[in-house]
Amino acid sequence: MRPAPPPQTYRVKSFGCQMNVYDGERMAELLASQGIRPASEGEEADLVVLNTCHIREKAAEKVYSDIGRITKEWRRDDGSAPLIAVAGCVAQAEGEEIMARAPAVSMVVGPQAYHRLPQMIEEATHGRRSVDTDMPAETKFDTLPARRSVGPSAFLTVQEGCDKFCTYCVVPYTRGAEISRPFADLVAEAQRLVEAGAREITLLGQNVNAWRDEAERGLEKLVEALAAIPQLARIRYTTSHPNDMTDGLIEAHRDVAKLMPFLHLPVQSGNDRVLKAMNRSHTVESYLRVLDQVRAVRPDIALSGDFIVGFPGETDAEFEDTLKLVERVGYAQCFSFKYSPRPGTPAATMEGQVPMAVMDERLQRLQAALQRSSLAFNQASVGRRCAVLVERRGRHEGQWLGKSPWLQSVHFTADVAIGDLVEVELIEAGPNSLAGRLI
Repeated sequence: MRPAPPPQTYRVKSFGCQMNVYDGERMAELLASQGIRPASEGEEADLVVLNTCHIREKAAEKVYSDIGRITKEWRRDDGSAPLIAVAGCVAQAEGEEIMARAPAVSMVVGPQAYHRLPQMIEEATHGRRSVDTDMPAETKFDTLPARRSVGPSAFLTVQEGCDKFCTYCVVPYTRGAEISRPFADLVAEAQRLVEAGAREITLLGQNVNAWRDEAERGLEKLVEALAAIPQLARIRYTTSHPNDMTDGLIEAHRDVAKLMPFLHLPVQSGNDRVLKAMNRSHTVESYLRVLDQVRAVRPDIALSGDFIVGFPGETDAEFEDTLKLVERVGYAQCFSFKYSPRPGTPAATMEGQVPMAVMDERLQRLQAALQRSSLAFNQASVGRRCAVLVERRGRHEGQWLGKSPWLQSVHFTADVAIGDLVEVELIEAGPNSLAGRLI
């Protein structure tokens, strides 16, 4: 690799989960603090950061495809190409292989080390390629710049890593063990987010409800502290594990008015044998018991979840159990995926790998059931009056888009501004959004 001039512009492309979106935002802020500006629309950036996700199959191949496209399409008249950084979970899992297979990549940085990007960029300008996939004990958050400007809804990572070791999942290997950020740091960062324009904060973690502070207080105590910030209107959290839904957190849905009536609680399957094979450590009965507890304290709660179809050994009857669970719960929205074998995970070598055609058929049936459930929830919302947080302009003149307390997308026509909380009557429902009328 030959020396390159210091980059003047950057572009960050993030894939996957909300945690990756958050990490992408923080990397962008870090680069901006170094005097590097975001590339304009259509402008070729001097530095491209591919912030990758390793959850789905062929994630790595998509990275190589992007690298090839960038080096081919963005090559300048003098033959040079932009600096390319591969970040995120694919970087963590396949760092050295990426460097060997893709000479165009200047640096590879894991999700616990991206605060070191400035030093790695400096090395790249001197013609040195570098890999950093360490998981240091010290927190990266202490070295990241303060957040200057955010939208009306902002993410705040409170917990990273996972100790659950589900047999299909690479997160414990790419994000490391569960680590909770300190209470005081989080309250201070939330305050800064509000001062930068946030009206709503979503607390993030691989298992966000596993967060504990130095005194072993649970997530509900953090929620209560953030609710005391006057200008903060809404609090959400994701993603949760059924085994970490404590009585205190459940009661917070009743007691903390700013905690929105929405719970994303992945179950993954509606069959106990499959759940055990997944090492999910909960049963269908224990999962439903948690939902009943939440509904008892917050009857209007909107429920969301994750499902995997075609896990190794899943039979037709076991898949039917998943459809029965969907019908019983009545989800407001859900994510669903075909099982994808990840190298290094126990499930990848299990017997009974389900044929792709079978997984395709099951996924279509599951998604149809989930869409019916989502539509029914939205239709039941028609006639409600609720506050909507305005997030952006719609496609039509005078149209605005925002979120209801139940995380529904609502579009309406009015004279408002981004960041406003406005009272809206929900007047028409579709499976993915609702129409509203300003009151």
